[in-house]
Amino acid sequence: MKSLDAFPDAHLRIFERPEPPPDPDSVYLIGICGTGMGSLAGLFQQAGKHVSGSDAAVYPPMSTRLAAQHIEVYEGFNAERLPGMADLYVVGNACTPTHVEASWAREHRVPQVSLPEALSRYFIRDRRSLVVAGTHGKTTTTSLLTHVLQSAGLDPGFMVGGVMNNGNASFSAGTGRHFIVEGDEYDSAYFDKRPKFMHYRPVSAIVTSLEFDHADIYETMDDYREAFRALVGLVPGKGLLMLNADDEEVRALANGVRARIRFYGLENEHADITARDIRPGNGGIRFTPVVNGKGLGPMFLNMSGRHNLMNALSVLGVCLDEGVSARQIGRAFASFEGIRRRQQIRGEERGVIVVDDFAHHPTAVRATLEATRERWPDRRLVAVFEPRSNSSRRKVFETGYAEAFRWADALFLSTPPFRHNDDPSNFMDVGRVLDDVRCHGTDAFQGLDADALLPMLLRYLKPGDVALIMSNGSFGGIHGRLLEALATN
Repeated sequence: MKSLDAFPDAHLRIFERPEPPPDPDSVYLIGICGTGMGSLAGLFQQAGKHVSGSDAAVYPPMSTRLAAQHIEVYEGFNAERLPGMADLYVVGNACTPTHVEASWAREHRVPQVSLPEALSRYFIRDRRSLVVAGTHGKTTTTSLLTHVLQSAGLDPGFMVGGVMNNGNASFSAGTGRHFIVEGDEYDSAYFDKRPKFMHYRPVSAIVTSLEFDHADIYETMDDYREAFRALVGLVPGKGLLMLNADDEEVRALANGVRARIRFYGLENEHADITARDIRPGNGGIRFTPVVNGKGLGPMFLNMSGRHNLMNALSVLGVCLDEGVSARQIGRAFASFEGIRRRQQIRGEERGVIVVDDFAHHPTAVRATLEATRERWPDRRLVAVFEPRSNSSRRKVFETGYAEAFRWADALFLSTPPFRHNDDPSNFMDVGRVLDDVRCHGTDAFQGLDADALLPMLLRYLKPGDVALIMSNGSFGGIHGRLLEALATN
């Protein structure tokens, strides 16, 4: 990642920030409606602080979740409201150096921190920090790890980038000695371009995968790789580093680290933790985990897909190391209800099952399609995809998407939005993706947005189909609109 002094506006990014108060009574979050910022607001509220914040657009579900916690949210940014508003200001990483409220905080030298700084300083502190990192699978793995420790009665604190169906929560201060956090590799703030996970003081960590992503902030694979090398270097000698043995890039992270290393995997014969007797079926996977060559007895994972089995193996390794028994882990695996927007069934109308998933990177798209195919092997699989994120709209991923969508019977693709900071030479050629997909026998269609795709889907879908809708955004509410239209047409 770029150092701050490499930016043309470095004079706005490099400045001396006052020491944050050790125990603020009031906190104001600039950009409060982001997934992470909303969860942080909830943590401060649980801690008894007066919490408020602002965002450019305030809408459900985050607006309703914040309102339910009696957190005051202002729509629109206005520096005039800020004087005396709080003891501590949290600056979201969507804020630029010229953002009106972020600029006020800098110019008036009020105590200000990034999201990961706040999480580390006020909630992780000296607890046993368990960090889950990787290009793919972070949210699911963090949620499953949290659920296992909760089920074992350890009451961990946690913050995860999604809403767990068990407990309908994305955060908790907890009362136990553990704090579990999803280790995001995205940058921390305009004044701190380090990855968020560099703030989280991991005692132990999981790295699920390592594949180039976030091309808007990482210039090369080397740049991206170095971020993860820095993370694993933070794990102390007595800590545990769980690494995916089936991923060559992740295996290489073991070189030169202080921590104890354990590998997990399904393909690499040198994995310390693996699985046998794997029997996928409708609703989940039955398997026998094997640790250091010894089977622990059969377990049932209430999720589908090989990638989710891999996630479970990593969680098993950390939990055993933290003193949780295999019996407790097995019970928790069976009772885990997943998280919203990860293979979430939104409903079924006229014989069509509508599934919502957050997948947007080609590898995640392929894994989601494979898992959906495994779960419903006898149904036609119709993929509906919105390339919305900064990375997903890049030319570098065209081939990856074309290969991933071969697992679908049909593809409905929205037109990626071209934004002011996009490079035309590095922008996705939708026509090429569609042509490549069609060459492999998959029906492929394009529409400008959800409004254009909806009538096309209604004409195409038949009873018995699965409509798998993938986006890291709201996708124009197409999930609910499709179910409503199917019910009434």
